[in-house]
Amino acid sequence: MNNEAFVEKLKTCLERLNLTFNDKQLSLFLAYYKMVIDKNQYMNLTSIVDEDEFIEKHFEDSLSIILAKINGKPLAPALFSEKSIIDVGTGAGFPGIPLKLAFPSIHLTLTDSLNKRILFLQDVVNTLELKHVTCVHARAEELGHNVNYREKYDFVVSRAVAYLSVLAEYDLPFVKQGGYFLPYKGESIQDELNRSKSAINTLGGEITDLTSFILPGTDYKRNIVTIHKINHSPKKYPRKAGTPASNPL
Repeated sequence: MNNEAFVEKLKTCLERLNLTFNDKQLSLFLAYYKMVIDKNQYMNLTSIVDEDEFIEKHFEDSLSIILAKINGKPLAPALFSEKSIIDVGTGAGFPGIPLKLAFPSIHLTLTDSLNKRILFLQDVVNTLELKHVTCVHARAEELGHNVNYREKYDFVVSRAVAYLSVLAEYDLPFVKQGGYFLPYKGESIQDELNRSKSAINTLGGEITDLTSFILPGTDYKRNIVTIHKINHSPKKYPRKAGTPASNPL
């Protein structure tokens, strides 16, 4: 691997998002990439191992959340300052770890149902000496009822592939009233949005914006939904493990 080429490619992607990082941040992105690729030899973390594709589909895509609209305007990076963010079903750490590297002042919680992924992420946090990051092994259906996590976060993010109504039941209970759930979605979204509105409303949310774009410099079509938490989530949600996916709201 050519470290200089990696950094230059990363800089190019960042410029497309109007972001600039200092040398320490760039070195942390490189170190994180190496840790994922090394661990991926023994554990299934990602199918994307090509350097350029990894930067675009994991790093740039994770950071593209700044294109999301809140009150009709793109999410300014300054809005993340000192905010609490939980990444539900984080997998190998996307988008949570890139967001932490980009915006170091955030207080980040990473959750996943697979303990070996959480152990890997804790190793990443320790190795990169990241502060104010908590790694939690738990299913969202259970953690969503824990008073230490329920309705405690300014932002909830997820790149999971579940249907939006299912994601909403997993994730909206973590959002504090007045906060936002920002799910990353793929190309086709309008029908999914229409079918999920009732579930989102039931869980205390309201769809306020949809940001559709082609990831800058690529041909990847992306959508980020802005869901504002306007009411408390009813206590019975999320339902027990497996129910949200097998019987969506």
